Amino acid sequence: MLEELQNYYLDQKEPNKSCLLALRSIILEQDRNITETRKYGMPCFCYKKKMVCYLWTDKKTDEPYLLMVEGKHLDHPKLETGDRARMKIFRVNPNQDLPKKTIEGILQKALDLYRHGIIN
Repeated sequence: MLEELQNYYLDQKEPNKSCLLALRSIILEQDRNITETRKYGMPCFCYKKKMVCYLWTDKKTDEPYLLMVEGKHLDHPKLETGDRARMKIFRVNPNQDLPKKTIEGILQKALDLYRHGIIN
């Protein structure tokens, strides 16, 4: 992990730190072609150099969320559009067990957009 990325996670307070690190692990486990970088100050995960998702914390609630770059192509009841045209977010409660199967399902649907050429 790049030092800049490592510092992002280490600078988080608990329980967000553990939650974000667990989300990171789940994301990286989905496909060997996923890489991690930092864009706009937040961890960004790419599939074959194309942005798939980000990890961030809500400024109002301070709770982590997964931001899906091509969210407009994803249909899941737990994804929120808000006032975004392209992206959707999946909110996570850092004080509860992560819904790993739900997260993995959303990530696989997002990766399929790239794998099947829906997103170039």
